[in-house]
Amino acid sequence: RRFFPRSNDNQVDTKAITEIAQACLEMSEQKTGALIIIRRKIKLEDIIATGDTLDAEISCRLIMNIFFKNSPLHDGAMVIANDRIVAARCTLPISKNPNIPANYGMRHRAATGLSEETDACVVVVSEETGNISFVMDGHIKTMGSISELRIAIESSYRQN
Repeated sequence: RRFFPRSNDNQVDTKAITEIAQACLEMSEQKTGALIIIRRKIKLEDIIATGDTLDAEISCRLIMNIFFKNSPLHDGAMVIANDRIVAARCTLPISKNPNIPANYGMRHRAATGLSEETDACVVVVSEETGNISFVMDGHIKTMGSISELRIAIESSYRQN
């Protein structure tokens, strides 16, 4: 397997990135909202503690099942770390940035809030528009394609 390591104890491989991207594409087409945190160096214990702890292999079907509207775990964020889904239904801090455009909802504000306070990157699928956004360092970027999303996730792992 080929890895894009951030540090010795946290890496996401290309298969995992493919599964995340595919899930986002399918949820986008179905307009299923999602908030997926990809941990980098900062451990995020406080965020993980707000949700339900898991230890699961990253797969498109599982991600979609977790965010399915009637799933008990669909509200809140999923945390991915060490190539595993480690938590779901997590609560995130909301950004207080007044410059976030009004067309972005609470998922985007939560993703921005976490990315302002930590080094995590967050993938957001909008329930309203189906748009996929990548949020890092307080900046929201709408993805034009799944390839662009894959590249954003991969490059976030190479930046440190």
